[in-house]
Amino acid sequence: MPPASPRRLSIALRDGIELSLVEHAPSAPAGAGAGPQTYLLVHGLASNARTWDGVAQALASAGQLAVAVDLRGHGRSSKPAGGYDVATVADDLCRLLAWMSAHETTGPVVLAGQSWGGNVVIEAAARCPQRIEAVAGVDGGAIRLAGPYPEWRRCAAELAPPRIAGMTAASMEQRLRRSHPDWPESGIVGTMANFEVRGDGTLAPWLTRERHMLILRGLWEHDPRTAYPRVTMPSLLIAAGAADRGRAAHLHERSFEEAAALLPAGELVRLPDADHDVHAQHPGPVARLLMRLAARTQVTDEG
Repeated sequence: MPPASPRRLSIALRDGIELSLVEHAPSAPAGAGAGPQTYLLVHGLASNARTWDGVAQALASAGQLAVAVDLRGHGRSSKPAGGYDVATVADDLCRLLAWMSAHETTGPVVLAGQSWGGNVVIEAAARCPQRIEAVAGVDGGAIRLAGPYPEWRRCAAELAPPRIAGMTAASMEQRLRRSHPDWPESGIVGTMANFEVRGDGTLAPWLTRERHMLILRGLWEHDPRTAYPRVTMPSLLIAAGAADRGRAAHLHERSFEEAAALLPAGELVRLPDADHDVHAQHPGPVARLLMRLAARTQVTDEG
């Protein structure tokens, strides 16, 4: 069965906030007499739902339902002036999960987030555990910016987004292909979707610089260790390691080791040759790890 085209949805949550989703329906039987598992996929800072296309397609081909979301301020979702701290964004996910349960006839989901999105999903798992069957941080979920950056001023100066005013879509795509020669087409196309292409061919990030800095400040203020004791469902941390190929220098390996030890049902998997955007670079392996995580929930239920 050929994969179906993904479906765009816009979900109204509260206070005028709408989240845009990309839904990939199962394109094959789930196998072993089981129905499809639902996966909710969450992007990182200044990213978008389409960066998960490769993972979502792999999940759908294995008979799973994959839904990727543009978080507030990103992609096609609402762009309010505030509410960019980790707790508020995590609450957005909890409300989205409630909507999915009420309207999509889905049960608890496997929730996965990359980078900043990893911290967001860990926080959501602590806030609405009844709607989450398992949770995964993909080179995220263990980010503590206040460690390497005790002062916000230094953090803001070193991690502010690059200015791309005047850059054309063609030049950005060429840059991506040169710097990531091993990425599949889904990773390149998904990353290009981080930007709006204007009529003159130049780019504008969907996430404005002002909102980017608000999110960065919220991440700097967030300590995921406060959430770990309440994340009792099976959890997985996927740690990339190619610091010279795009992995953020502040993502220290010891943070992931500590997080896996503090999470009540935590597991750490290292992918030493992967970029920080491991989900875009290696969608097949990430999809398999997420399905393995889902299988852990079945063992837990049976036990």
